[in-house]
Amino acid sequence: MTQPQRMLVRTLGIALLALAATLSGCRSLTSEEAPPPTADRAEQLARQGDNAGAARVYEALAAEEGGSDRAQWQLRATRAWLAAHQPREAERVLGAVAGPLAPALQLDQQLLRAEVALASGAALQAWQQLSAMKEPAGAAAARYLELRERAALACGQFADAVHAEAAAEHLYGTPAERHSHRAQLLDGLRAAVQHGAQLPPAAASDHLVRGWWELAGLAAQTERNPGSATAALQAWELRYPTHPGAELVRSELTGHARPAPNAPHLALLLPLTGRQSAAASSIRDGFLTAYYVNPAQERPQLRIYDTGSAGVAETVTAATEAGAELIVGPLTREEVTAAAELKSPHPAMLALNFLPADHPVPQGFYQFALSPQEEARQVARRVLADGHRIGIALVPEGDWGNRVLTAFREELTAGGGTLLSALTFDGSGTNYGPAITEVLRIDDSNARYHRLESVLGTKLQFQPRRRTDISFIFAASPAPVERLLRPQLRFYFAGDVPTYATSDAFEPDPNANQDMDGIMFPDMPWMLGGGLADSVRLVTHAAWPNGGPRRNRLFAFGFDAYRLAQALRGVPAASPIAVEGLTGQLTLDPDRRVRRELEWAQLHDGIPRLLAPPAPAPSGTPAAATSGATPAGAATSAATAPAGPGR
Repeated sequence: MTQPQRMLVRTLGIALLALAATLSGCRSLTSEEAPPPTADRAEQLARQGDNAGAARVYEALAAEEGGSDRAQWQLRATRAWLAAHQPREAERVLGAVAGPLAPALQLDQQLLRAEVALASGAALQAWQQLSAMKEPAGAAAARYLELRERAALACGQFADAVHAEAAAEHLYGTPAERHSHRAQLLDGLRAAVQHGAQLPPAAASDHLVRGWWELAGLAAQTERNPGSATAALQAWELRYPTHPGAELVRSELTGHARPAPNAPHLALLLPLTGRQSAAASSIRDGFLTAYYVNPAQERPQLRIYDTGSAGVAETVTAATEAGAELIVGPLTREEVTAAAELKSPHPAMLALNFLPADHPVPQGFYQFALSPQEEARQVARRVLADGHRIGIALVPEGDWGNRVLTAFREELTAGGGTLLSALTFDGSGTNYGPAITEVLRIDDSNARYHRLESVLGTKLQFQPRRRTDISFIFAASPAPVERLLRPQLRFYFAGDVPTYATSDAFEPDPNANQDMDGIMFPDMPWMLGGGLADSVRLVTHAAWPNGGPRRNRLFAFGFDAYRLAQALRGVPAASPIAVEGLTGQLTLDPDRRVRRELEWAQLHDGIPRLLAPPAPAPSGTPAAATSGATPAGAATSAATAPAGPGR
């Protein structure tokens, strides 16, 4: 190349470089520049599913800032990289965060470290980090507990996972959120079982954990073979009716989801929270047992409403609007009275208590209760049927004793009997001698003895005597009091007088009842045994590993409430019903009160033996027509065979 040519090429090169430099400072003619990084832009990318793009924008924002503002954008970038399933990028950005940080940012950093460790497969590291932290307050608590649950599941701390989920329950704002988190826990436990984890219920630390562990095994079985665990799941529901996993059994595992809005259903109203929650839970357990004993095709849809967290009016309205065909409940006397006074339309109601005697009963309002007054009336009828007309009564001081005594006296008097004396005593004490000696007139015997000694002027050998004008004693008391009262009656020479009590006197403990021999009382079949009671015990024994609620009268009450509800649903409004129940033979009186006919037993060596029903009085002769005292033990001659297992 000649010298002029070389000079031309050099000149053109310089010109091209100058042109390139000029163009580099100008906006592109073929494409637009990327928009500047903003938080709105990052959030828009995240909403579009581009979490990685959002993370880059946050990093760009961090590069423009310093101090705590820089750390804030870096933490946001870390969360975005985690959402993009890129834990290495998240770890890189999180590692660049420099302190010191404000407490809120420091907490966020700690939680993100655990989350990054989890996402990276370092579950044990995440668990250790979270365990070293104190549970935060406020909005961060739910996030902390959710991470703790995930870490616990990932490293085999299954009981801790359950407790973390339970601790977070009250932090979730809606039922849908609670359902979602419960389902996540069940999925995690089920996956653990499917991967060989051992979750033996017997090793569980408490009832809550045991329920989740049992359910995890059943869920794994259901996934392998749908329908194979239906019976076991129903048994699980009987054991854990209030367990957080119960709704998952219906909605996720058995396919029996709760009724749709406005679907016809049976409504059970109970105060499951508050002072009466323990009693309500026992009733609910019995109700659900009766429900699941029925074949599936015969069961109505069922909803349970908590009157403890809402008023009766609100709960009845909710059940009515949701399509209830029959309402069972409410439970307490106050709630039942309030329900009877409702003016708004609602379906028929089977109240689980009696209205006050003077309270009007609305149409479609049925009443079922375990009433000690009604038992006292049955005792009075039995006393008369056994040929006794004249007697005395001893009851504890207080409202219960007064109500029982009044009912007994009214029924006895109406049948032609006479209560010569009735005394109340302090049931909180242990010495009932003063009351017994007064009602048996032993003080009169002592006074006669002292007068005779004074007249004769000499010491006499003396044995005090009780009154001889009585043929029975009504001694109604709770079991702990009765166990003290009965031997003291014997001590004061009344052991040979036929003595009657209500069912409250009996608790099935032969060792504790040894001193109560001879006492007679009515009680429900659930306590004394029989065909239905024995068959239900078999069901509960299979459903509950510890044998079930064998000695719970309220369980039997709930069981019968369901059987009554089914009977009421199947007959016209004014039709009579007769139901064999665990609490007795059940019928309706004209006032739509459920009457319970109980069985009778007498204690021998601490064990109840069934008594035959009293013989009917001769035609035209009421039982009360028999006069005078009867030989001691006449009422016990009907003793037949030992009763079945106690409740």
